Amino acid sequence: MNIRPANSIRPKKSELLMPAGNLQKLKMAVLYGADAIYLGTPDMSLRTKSDFSLEDVVEGIEFAHKHNKRVYLTLNLFSHNKDVPKLEKYVETVRKVKPDGVIIADPGVFQYVKENAPDLELHISTQANICSWLSVKFWQDQGAKLCVLAREVSFAELTEIREKCPDIKLEAFVHGAMCMTYSGRCMLSNFMSERGANQGNCSNSCRWNYKVHMRLKDGTIQDLELNEHTRDMFEFLLEEGVREGELMPIEEDERGSYILNSKDLCLMPKLDEYLKLGVDSLKVEGRNKSQYYVALVARAYRMAIDDYYADPEGWSPKKYMEELDTVQGRGYTLAFHEGRLTNHSHNFENTSTMAEWEFAGLISKVEENAFIFEPKNKIEAGDVLEFISPISRETMFLRIYEFDDINKGEVTTVVNAGQKPLVRIPFALFELESEDLIKAFPEMSVVRKERPLTKQEWDRLKFDKEASKIEQGKGSEKRYFELRDNLKDSIDTANKDRKFKTPRLGVEGCCGRGCNGCLIFWQDPAYEKARELMAEKKQGEMLARNSRGKAEVEAVVE
Repeated sequence: MNIRPANSIRPKKSELLMPAGNLQKLKMAVLYGADAIYLGTPDMSLRTKSDFSLEDVVEGIEFAHKHNKRVYLTLNLFSHNKDVPKLEKYVETVRKVKPDGVIIADPGVFQYVKENAPDLELHISTQANICSWLSVKFWQDQGAKLCVLAREVSFAELTEIREKCPDIKLEAFVHGAMCMTYSGRCMLSNFMSERGANQGNCSNSCRWNYKVHMRLKDGTIQDLELNEHTRDMFEFLLEEGVREGELMPIEEDERGSYILNSKDLCLMPKLDEYLKLGVDSLKVEGRNKSQYYVALVARAYRMAIDDYYADPEGWSPKKYMEELDTVQGRGYTLAFHEGRLTNHSHNFENTSTMAEWEFAGLISKVEENAFIFEPKNKIEAGDVLEFISPISRETMFLRIYEFDDINKGEVTTVVNAGQKPLVRIPFALFELESEDLIKAFPEMSVVRKERPLTKQEWDRLKFDKEASKIEQGKGSEKRYFELRDNLKDSIDTANKDRKFKTPRLGVEGCCGRGCNGCLIFWQDPAYEKARELMAEKKQGEMLARNSRGKAEVEAVVE
């Protein structure tokens, strides 16, 4: 079933929509197969770490359009009064560069853009929590051309929405981080660290390490075993890792505790169903993710989408999942695809991201007879580098034994990314590769290498993969619990002597750069002069850091 009415505004094939947190990531997304890219400035979208000025937005859209790719701008914050004056300049600027869509959540912002820029195509953000065909119809009647469905929408619900709304574009998330709240409407971040998730400044409080304490009715707090005999004797309290002694009462109903660490969404095992249904835009989350993430995820989904359209009946997700497994993550889940989450969708034991591979670096320049390689992690003599082409599906391997560091003018046996070296790698080292294959690696091609893992990390990967199999109806619950126990033992062993070298910051911490949604910066009297300085900045420009790593704002904080 692929419902596309005659004379529809909808594309003939599903597009791959990739994130971009800065201009380089946008270009890499384009090179590695995205059909469209979404981005935004840090003050007017839900990513304060976005590194796009309005000038970068202009350049990015021009680059994408030259490659026949689309660009959607995020204007999806829930606006406060201080944000309204920025709208006029923002809309005036983006109209000139002709983006292919503007993503909006706030009804007031939607109405403003609709009235003041009627030529812009309006998309409704996932923040609007669209979960039914009725909501899609509403926004369609208001003039929206595309609706991004909430992550909580099951595939069965999506199917009904598609049937009842055949003449509007639908967008669904297929890959990326999941949120413990309802499509990102989080109050926990505000409460824990005074950072507004709904203004793009989420502190990811749901992923912090918490301890459960039990309090006796006489008020004393003790470490006691919880079992069927003692369960009703205690109150339950949470202690966040860096707030020792600050105990928060919690309750748990039949749906479980609400402070959870979700695994990452990955619908690759079900991607053929979304393509068959005719979902117009397949969205990948991750504007804060690395260049490596953008390139490798785009490459995997590009291959999967193209192969499906070439041979729908013979399509299998296996080789594309193997590619996605090289990208660091929290483990993969189908999330709400079947309609409800299970315990296999969450990581209760460990919150870190990991993979068997890591970002080794990228090709920053191609000379007549050599690559100029920019390392992004430590590389030592004997490491095997795998070069990933944005053009060819074939990769190249090179075991490297020395590094010709252009900046230092010397040959070394190890390079560290922190020193920002540039390494010359002659084509002659690829003696077994054809000249045509070497030409398939232009500037910004990604290079990866195997990453050494601890026992705890290997146990986590095995545990995550078994959980993913169970969600797909292939794994073993017995094996799952065995692997969980192995992981718990590994974590206990690893944490025995673990401690932080320096103090950690909680609500007292503010980077002072003027992040939207940071209540400390925007409300604390100490930052009054800093806010005045911020008002003089260009739109999308944050307060800078000087050479000593201090914030520019520190000079004006009282």
